[in-house]
Amino acid sequence: MRKSIKYSVRGILLLAIILAAVAFWQREKITRLMAVNSLFAQEKIINNFSHMDTMFLTRPLMRGDGDVSPLPTGTAAALPDALNDWIKNRSVTSLVVMKDGAIVAEDYFLGTKADDLRISWSVAKSYLSALFGIVMAEGHIASLNDPVTKYAPSLAGSAYDGATIRNVLNMASGVRFNEDYLDFNSDINRMGRVLALGWSMDGFAAGINDRQYGPGKTWQYVSIDTHVIGMIIRGATGRSVAELLEEKIIIPMGLEAAPYYVTDGEGVAFVLGGLNVTTRDYARFGQMFLNGGRWNGVQIVPEDWVTESTRASAPTSAVHIGYGYQWWVPVGAVAGEYMARGIYGQYIYVNRPMGVVIATTAADTKFREKGVSDQNIAMFRLIAGAI
Repeated sequence: MRKSIKYSVRGILLLAIILAAVAFWQREKITRLMAVNSLFAQEKIINNFSHMDTMFLTRPLMRGDGDVSPLPTGTAAALPDALNDWIKNRSVTSLVVMKDGAIVAEDYFLGTKADDLRISWSVAKSYLSALFGIVMAEGHIASLNDPVTKYAPSLAGSAYDGATIRNVLNMASGVRFNEDYLDFNSDINRMGRVLALGWSMDGFAAGINDRQYGPGKTWQYVSIDTHVIGMIIRGATGRSVAELLEEKIIIPMGLEAAPYYVTDGEGVAFVLGGLNVTTRDYARFGQMFLNGGRWNGVQIVPEDWVTESTRASAPTSAVHIGYGYQWWVPVGAVAGEYMARGIYGQYIYVNRPMGVVIATTAADTKFREKGVSDQNIAMFRLIAGAI
C-alpha cells in the first residue's frame, strides 16, 4: 500500500514537472492567448489598442530617413455642438479633422496621445487595397477576373477555389465565415487565437472549405477575404506585404512615426486588421486618397485605382451600405464620399467634394449596437458641413 502511494506521489510530481516545463516552453504563446481573451475587456481596451506590440508578434515598418511630410494647420474650425456628446458616448480616443489639406481640429481623449500607434483593425483593409492597386499597375497581376488560385495556389481545393480576385476585393467570395466577435467559437475569434498562438494565417485560410454562396453572387463581409488578397500580392510579386507597403506607401508618404504590423507565427502581416499607425498619419493617408492618390507632389496610388476602388461595386442590396474594393460607401453618398472602417470605432472618412478628411480612433464596446454606425456617419457629415 505504502509503495503504491509512493509511486502515485512520484507520478504526480513527474506530471507536475512536465506540465511546468511545457508551460515555461510555451509561456509566450500562453501569454498572448491570455491577452487575446482580455483584449476587449472594458478596463483594458483603451490601453491595449495603443500597445498591441506588447501582446502579439509584430513586424516594424520602416518610414525611411526622409523628412516628415508637411501637414499644415489651418484656421481652427467651429465644430458642431453635438460633437462632445458623440465623443463621450462612442469612447472616442482621437480625432483629426482636415479641410482643404490642413488640420482644422485635433484632439486626444481617455489618456491617449498624439504619438500613440493606434490599432487600425479593418482600416488596414483599405491600405492593402491601395497597395494592390499599385502592384496591379506595375503589371504583377493581369486581371481582376483571374482566379485567386493563379497567385495563391495553396487555396486550390478550398472554398476559395473558383473565386476571382474581384470577388475577394468586393467581399463576395461566398465562403462561409462567422464574423461575430461576441461568439467565442466564431471563425473570426478562432482566427484571433491562430495569431496569439503563432500559427499560420495562410494555413487557416486554406482550411476554409465551406461555401455559403456562389462566388460574386452575394456581398458578405468576410475578413479572411482580405488575407487572401495579401496572399495574392505575395504570390504575384514574390515579396512580403510589409516590405511592399514600406516601399510603395509608407516611405514615400513621409510619416511622422514608423508603424508596425501584427503578424502570425510565420512573420506574415495580419493585413486584414493589424496595422498600427498614429492618427495624424491615418489622416495623411485619407488626404492622399482625397488628392487622387497624390501626396507631396508624388503619385503614390494610381488615380484610376483610387476612383475605382472607392466606388460602390459590390453586390450589396440597394438599401444597404455600399462597398468597393475594401472601402465602404455610405448610404446616400455623393461621388467621392467613402471611408475606411474598423471595429470599435476606427475610421478614415473622405469627402472629396467638400475637401474634408476625418480620422478618428475609439474603443467603443457598443459599436455593434443598432444605429451606431449610422450615427457615426451622420456625425462625420455634420462636421464636414460645419467647417
